[in-house]
Amino acid sequence: MSAVQELHRPPEGQLSVRPLQPHIGAEIFGVDLSQPISDAVRDEIKKTILKYKVVFFRDQHLTPEQHAEFAGRFGPLYTHPSSSRDDKISPLHKISAVDFGRYERTADPTAINAGFHTDTSWRLVPTWGAVLRAVDLPEVGGDTIWVDAGAAYKHLPDDVKARLEGRHVTHDFREALNRKGLDYPIVAHPVVRTHRETGEKILWVNYSQKPHIIGLDIAESKELLSLILEEYRRPEIQVRFSWRPGSIAFWDNRAAVHYAVRNYDDFPRLLDRILIQDEPQYADL
Repeated sequence: MSAVQELHRPPEGQLSVRPLQPHIGAEIFGVDLSQPISDAVRDEIKKTILKYKVVFFRDQHLTPEQHAEFAGRFGPLYTHPSSSRDDKISPLHKISAVDFGRYERTADPTAINAGFHTDTSWRLVPTWGAVLRAVDLPEVGGDTIWVDAGAAYKHLPDDVKARLEGRHVTHDFREALNRKGLDYPIVAHPVVRTHRETGEKILWVNYSQKPHIIGLDIAESKELLSLILEEYRRPEIQVRFSWRPGSIAFWDNRAAVHYAVRNYDDFPRLLDRILIQDEPQYADL
């Protein structure tokens, strides 16, 4: 079989996909994201994201306006409150290495602090998707790793799955919000979530937001969170993406966690991110 697997082709397109790993990560070819996309192309991209959790596009040199127009084809856009934004396109959130290094973060000795995270998990209804575009890159380094959170759950021993059943974990983003004069209550989501569209069970923990499993003492919470972190760190369920000019990543925030590799010293690496709102399901709240 060819390394490039053809998707169903809409009449006006030549959309194709090349898987990068068996279950997570694929590159999509045959579409110019600087131009408006049809419903058929949009649906094929969404279907591929649901299958591979994160997809990548190369050689897509978009303006901020084109970036926002493309992301907006997949749902209402979300304006993030905590960081620098584009003055003209409020949902465009600048992911800046300069901003990251500017603030001291308070370590929580009772929690596990690590880089694996999901975006806006601190909200009652987190965003479902994210479209990240390269802007200013170091010559080498600065990759991003995505983890198949469904595979992470499947690999857990049955006794650990049983211990996690019905448990909720905290997502605390107040420190960053407080710097902007904002606040939001600490939210708890199920440790094991069921994906709304695929029905897959996933492990959903944000290690950048002082996680604690509710109802357990600190020692047992840290033990279980350590076991989950070990799964996230398995190379077999990861895809690692090397950025270059014109690169775009689009992922399902409900199905994957990611990790930004900060190995580029003081280079002012910059990417632009646009988040896509999820549909509130009030029965789930």
